[in-house]
Amino acid sequence: MIDPGMIPTPDPNPLPAPYWVLKLLLVVTFFLHILAMNFMLGGAALALAARWRRKTNAFGNRIFVDVAKKVPVLMAATITLGIAPLLFLQVIYGQYFYTSSILLAWPWFLVIVLLIAAYYGFYFVANRGEKRPRGTGTVMLSSVALVLLIGFIYTNNITLSQTPERWAAMYFSGASGWRLNLGEPTLAPRYLHFMTAAIAVGGLLLTMIAWANWKRDAEYAKAIFQFGGKAFMYATMAQFVVGMWFLVSLPRDLRMLFMGDNPAATGMMMFGIAGAAVSIFLMSGALRKESVKTAALGVTGLTALVILTMSEMRDILRDAYLKPYFHPHEFAVKTQWSPLLLFLGLFVAGIALWAAMMLRYGFGKKAGTAK
Repeated sequence: MIDPGMIPTPDPNPLPAPYWVLKLLLVVTFFLHILAMNFMLGGAALALAARWRRKTNAFGNRIFVDVAKKVPVLMAATITLGIAPLLFLQVIYGQYFYTSSILLAWPWFLVIVLLIAAYYGFYFVANRGEKRPRGTGTVMLSSVALVLLIGFIYTNNITLSQTPERWAAMYFSGASGWRLNLGEPTLAPRYLHFMTAAIAVGGLLLTMIAWANWKRDAEYAKAIFQFGGKAFMYATMAQFVVGMWFLVSLPRDLRMLFMGDNPAATGMMMFGIAGAAVSIFLMSGALRKESVKTAALGVTGLTALVILTMSEMRDILRDAYLKPYFHPHEFAVKTQWSPLLLFLGLFVAGIALWAAMMLRYGFGKKAGTAK
């Protein structure tokens, strides 16, 4: 713990909405962003895996091309939906997030460069994957690697923003601007927790593609359903190991929040574990019975609830980290009702429009015809 006086003072401007409204919007918008990111990154990674196993699976290259066409749209959704939670984070936790961003310096600046390069690579593969496939696998791999690197930089920044006691040592260690928060015990498990989830949700993307093609091309739909469903199950099983690693890496007082000290946090963790276990069971049954609708709707819906719960747990953990320094009751609030209501209306309408566009563009008009 450090002297609270060493932490930058909050922005003197009053909050434009009640604190609880901003917190709710932070969690909800982050959930939507991470959902899109998981579809994008997991889908791209599984497309690569399908391409590599094309010698043992007649549909490997077709899966690669099919998913690759959807990745740029999902990338656009990831970026667009990521703006809102970043803004809400800055409004509420600005003095912590800005400080950690400054300490990371060059890696944080590079995020935009890496993002543009990854985006271009995904578009390149989407436009050339079917007609001129040579080299597209390498480009896709490069873009996936860049997205993984961006996620690693973000994880460094978020963990550093929650541990002000590390700031002084990092600041006085040198002025190169190339520092990362590599000494953080939770860095690796937290990062792997997100990346493993991406593979699982990417598997669900493949089940949705299978559902959309079930009546049009049953043989292909069954192949991609088996591939995506098994990827979801194996990645979700791996999450139990990674999640336990993440939990035990936390400081004891924070770990105990999810093990009885905080009933709400404990209940959320129990729901997350139970939800993941049930989703594996449901997917296993759906694969045996070839019930693609159960997987595309039931398992995806349950997984979305688990991710939403995990998003709230992440917020609880951040507040627990910052508890010695962060005092929300000290915020001045001056609610600007007209802009707030306008934002909420446009936000809901925008999400509905985005979902409709994704269904129409990505899965076609016959997505709901499977059994």
